[in-house]
Amino acid sequence: MTQKTDSITKALQDIHDFLPCVTPKQWIDNALANQDLMLIDHAHCEKKAASTALSLMYRYVDNSDLLNKMSRLAREELRHFEQVLAIIDKRSIAYCHLTPARYAAGLRKEVRTDDPGRLVDVMIVGAIIEARSCERFAALVPFLDDELADFYGSLLKSEARHYRDYLALAVQANKGPVDERLADFIAIEKQLILEPDTEFRFHSGPIA
Repeated sequence: MTQKTDSITKALQDIHDFLPCVTPKQWIDNALANQDLMLIDHAHCEKKAASTALSLMYRYVDNSDLLNKMSRLAREELRHFEQVLAIIDKRSIAYCHLTPARYAAGLRKEVRTDDPGRLVDVMIVGAIIEARSCERFAALVPFLDDELADFYGSLLKSEARHYRDYLALAVQANKGPVDERLADFIAIEKQLILEPDTEFRFHSGPIA
């Protein structure tokens, strides 16, 4: 096993330990049956992730650690968006607007409104979303064509780092462990991932 492979394996194990459940097999089947839609929504997710990072940079201008981590994250997410868009164009898929999944909204509705609680919660939600994205990329790789498998496999390292960065910033904002607050959001995430959805999205639950 190479050092890079070993590093990714350890990162994925950490993410599996962090998340409350694995992606249901039904969702993987849904993704494979809706790959055009998966790619379109993936592109939207990358744009939203970059936008979130930039908005945090504008709101918390006095937090140099956050500014540096979010600047790097925004650049990487925009690069990922460009890569997904290139695959979409290559496959002659029509990139279009999609209604968002209930996933992110379901997590964010529990975010507190005042700081420092708001920042703690936003960072926790960011960590969970990045961890779930990483877990889903890894779950899909064995079933995809070579081009998509290579691309999704290449995203694992950066997505795992984004999860760790968000979690570290949550602890920093809280000036200590965030275990209790994290447990609240993890319970919500489990429900969102396991309960059936009516529309397939990259972060949806399984579609019956």
